[in-house]
Formats: sequence, C-alpha cells, structure tokens
Amino acid sequence: MRRRPLVRPVVRPRGAPLLRGALVGGAAYVAGKSSARAARREQDQEEAIADLQAQQQPQPQAPAPPPAQSPLPPVGAPVAGAAPTVTDQLARLGELAQQGLLTPEEFAAAKAKLLGV
Repeated sequence: MRRRPLVRPVVRPRGAPLLRGALVGGAAYVAGKSSARAARREQDQEEAIADLQAQQQPQPQAPAPPPAQSPLPPVGAPVAGAAPTVTDQLARLGELAQQGLLTPEEFAAAKAKLLGV
C-alpha cells in the first residue's frame, strides 16, 4: 500500500501576487484618503474654535487701578518715624553680613557699637 506524502506542495495561481499587490495597494490608498479627510476635518474644527474664541474675548478696557495699600504695617516692622530698635538694627546687620556686604570684622565692630560693649 502506498502512503500519502505528509506535506503537499502549495500551488498558487499565476495571478495571485498581482491580486495581493492590488489589494494591499488599494487598502493603503483608501487609508491615506481617509486620514487626509480626517486631518482636514480636524483643521476646520480648530479654525472654527479659534474664530469663536476671538469673537468671545472682551474688548480691551482701561487697566484696573492698583489695589489699595493696607493702613496697618506688617507685624514686626518698625513704625515709620519711630527709631529702629536694637533688635531691628542687629537683624539688618546680619542680613548685610549674609549678603557679603560686611566683612566679619565690620559686623563684629558694628554689633559691639550697637550693644555698647
């Protein structure tokens, strides 16, 4: 008894590669047209939104006046016209020293003068 071969050769018709190319090319053409149409539709929507936003923006008005200053000074700030306290002067000297505007020797001398040492 004769056995059948396990693998049969695949026989394709002669026009199969051409048909497959036409199908793939046609699908790519349709996909390209569809994406171009969607991009054009989205661009039209963006333009319409920009037009609506331009119409809805209020007309320029005179600038608003600056907010009024509060009548009370901040807590811990020296009152205008009053002599600064020793603590305020020491804090100011410390800031100047940290900024590098005073050398350590100048800071020590000014501090000693303030404290009366």
